[in-house]
Amino acid sequence: MKIERIETFLVPPRWLFCRIETSDGVVGWGEPVVEGRAEVVRAAIDVLSEYLIGQDPLQIERHWQVLTKGGFYRGGPVLSSAVAGLDHALWDIAGKVYGAPVAALLGGRVRDRVRVYAWVGGDEPSAIGESVAEQVAAGMTAVKMNASGQIQTSPSVAEVNDIVDRLAAARAVLGDSRDVAIDLHGRVGVAAARRILHAVEDLQPMFVEEPVLPEQMAHLSSVVEASTVPVALGERLYHRADFLAPLNAGVAVVQPDVSHAGGISELRRIAVLADAHGAMLAPHCPLGPISLAASLQVSFATPNFLIQEQSRGIHYNVTSDLTSYVVDPAPFDWVNGHAEWNPLPGLGITVDEDAVRAADRTGHTWRNPVWTHEDGSFAEW
Repeated sequence: MKIERIETFLVPPRWLFCRIETSDGVVGWGEPVVEGRAEVVRAAIDVLSEYLIGQDPLQIERHWQVLTKGGFYRGGPVLSSAVAGLDHALWDIAGKVYGAPVAALLGGRVRDRVRVYAWVGGDEPSAIGESVAEQVAAGMTAVKMNASGQIQTSPSVAEVNDIVDRLAAARAVLGDSRDVAIDLHGRVGVAAARRILHAVEDLQPMFVEEPVLPEQMAHLSSVVEASTVPVALGERLYHRADFLAPLNAGVAVVQPDVSHAGGISELRRIAVLADAHGAMLAPHCPLGPISLAASLQVSFATPNFLIQEQSRGIHYNVTSDLTSYVVDPAPFDWVNGHAEWNPLPGLGITVDEDAVRAADRTGHTWRNPVWTHEDGSFAEW
């Protein structure tokens, strides 16, 4: 059996899918994308495909080594995301060939269901109480929201108080038996991050995500030590070595993205590294159905797993949602805030190929918003 064909598809709202077909007719699907730069990743897939065509698809680790190290220049979001999608598809093929879910090939599941959380509030969080109440009514046991909308690098007292008030509104609906996390998205400076973590401490968020940008990692330990609130990050880190500094700084939760950090193969290794540091895994995944299916396979097989991000109803997906490109939505039907074990082989989903090909004919040119402060200077989105 050899890899015979590799295709990519730009599908709304902002995703890129890839399809690998073997000489035996086995098909695997992956989701390689950098949001807002999908066309660039598509070009990277074309280059990497030159190596993969004609290879044995079951030699996943051999291919991962070549794809990530075979060029003199390594790493970065574009290459890592391209490798990630190809890695998803190869694992999907392996599972179908062996007649087992990918989680079984990773050593078997360590849990029978995976806890997931829902997004509320959007880029400019508002009406938080009502949004959280809707998720509770739907059976969700945890939510996450952006801590703020656009905010100054050194926020005012009023801006910090707004964050506390939003979190308090969510906590009032959730009570003490459900969880809420907030995402700072790297929008504030190091000193402000310390101040915000201290301000929200009494409301006991499950974690505060990305309090500082990756380039500010040298100061992360001071942020971690500013309060007892668990700190989470990792969506903009792409290799296990990138996680050493934050883990040594005391980060409690790592959030690699299976579509950015080298795929299933590398996500698994990052989880093991986190476990050695006493940290937990909460995979980042505000993307499409293939990315989530791949992420869930790792989550089921990871002992130090905490909770899984998922994008059903997320504010980005206005024109299409998780179930738009799958034949059967059942794997994404949450039961009491959890994904149930899925025994289907490979990634456990059947991609609606006709819908994907039709969507690709339209394509998309999604770009993230570019924000500016009142004085015209750049603001983190």
